[in-house]
Amino acid sequence: MPSPDLDRIVNLAKRRGFVFPSSEIYGGFRSTWDYGPLGVELKRNVKNAWWKAMVHDRDDVVGLDSAILMAPRVWEASGHLATFTDPLVDCTVCQRRFRQDQLETRDCPRDGLVCAFTDARPFNLMFKTFVGPVEDEAAVAYLRPETAQGIFVNFANVQTTSRKKPPFGIAQIGKSFRNEITPGNFIFRTREFEQMEMEFFVPPDQGSTWFEYWCATRFAWYQDLGIAAERLRLRQHETDELSHYSTGTADVEYEYPWGWGELEGIANRTSYDLTQHATFSGQDLSYFDQETNSRYVPHVIEPAAGADRATLAFLLDAYEEEEVKGETRSVLRLDPRLAPVKVAVLPLSKNERLSPTAKEVRDLVRSRYFVDYDEAGSIGRRYRRQDEVGTPACVTVDFETIDDRAVTVRDRDTMLQDRVSLDRLLGYLADRLPGV
Repeated sequence: MPSPDLDRIVNLAKRRGFVFPSSEIYGGFRSTWDYGPLGVELKRNVKNAWWKAMVHDRDDVVGLDSAILMAPRVWEASGHLATFTDPLVDCTVCQRRFRQDQLETRDCPRDGLVCAFTDARPFNLMFKTFVGPVEDEAAVAYLRPETAQGIFVNFANVQTTSRKKPPFGIAQIGKSFRNEITPGNFIFRTREFEQMEMEFFVPPDQGSTWFEYWCATRFAWYQDLGIAAERLRLRQHETDELSHYSTGTADVEYEYPWGWGELEGIANRTSYDLTQHATFSGQDLSYFDQETNSRYVPHVIEPAAGADRATLAFLLDAYEEEEVKGETRSVLRLDPRLAPVKVAVLPLSKNERLSPTAKEVRDLVRSRYFVDYDEAGSIGRRYRRQDEVGTPACVTVDFETIDDRAVTVRDRDTMLQDRVSLDRLLGYLADRLPGV
């Protein structure tokens, strides 16, 4: 089935409480978004799935949470102050600004004229701020444009305290900030975003092997969580695309409504980062291997994913419309591990006799799963609402439940229903919600 158009997903996100425009009551603030009650659960589940796969399910990766504000010398050493730029051009007719490498048209919105562009000039994407009460050059600091540098500067700390030896990784999830010239496409490209990055430190002669391993592993992760294989591809960068520190980079790409876009980049960063930070800080960031009696600066393989982009891709890929009894049913076929709400408990009607039993069932299910309890409106409308937000199972409590201690469980995808006794309910749900 073709991917839905973006407007439909944006509408769903606003209407059902996934994503809202930031500062909306003040007219919004360009390309900034707030995650609503369902969106924050979905995004948290995406991050939790990543963390489980990258850290909890492995013996060779540990976690870190480094600061957003870092010493300015970090960004000098990493090359961000000198090279983290985009080519910027201005239209002298309509006064708009563009990235030179993303110019798609010369049509000017002013009276059907043709845009006339200035020469390109470098535009640094770093957000500058000041630390302390005095706004001078000595107080300049930057919001981090990536989480990776926090990992590199903590390499020795983490390696020593965790007692890991290469090959091993350090994983981190956190906010990053880039002053993008042309943000857009909903939550795909924004100036404030969340990254899921891991730096995997390896002996120099193992770099290529681990690069191939992480390309395959990260590609499979998206498929395991339900994204259709035909909407994913692994694209190797051409030589002229590579960053100055990389000997190999590949992007996991998803076919968004506007075309193929990057979900995650996997890069062989060699020893560049540790070498740079050792040079600028004067600290030894090499590793001594007692088994081989040799010292080396580890090479680094970096899988770096965007939590927001992944959330958007999972939303797009899960959305489906189908005709049921002459009506259109919208459904998010999210993997149960990602679904914001795992189980909805729905009393057949809002009734004083039914309410105590329904809340008893709610509390039983809530002991294991995140639950939505909804008693407003017809049962059919409530089913459709849960379908549209991706809830895998609905548990309906009716008047017979009071006597027979059984409920009706409806499956989101098939809409089939089973009658299940309360003493079997948690086991029944566990079989149908694997990995949750």
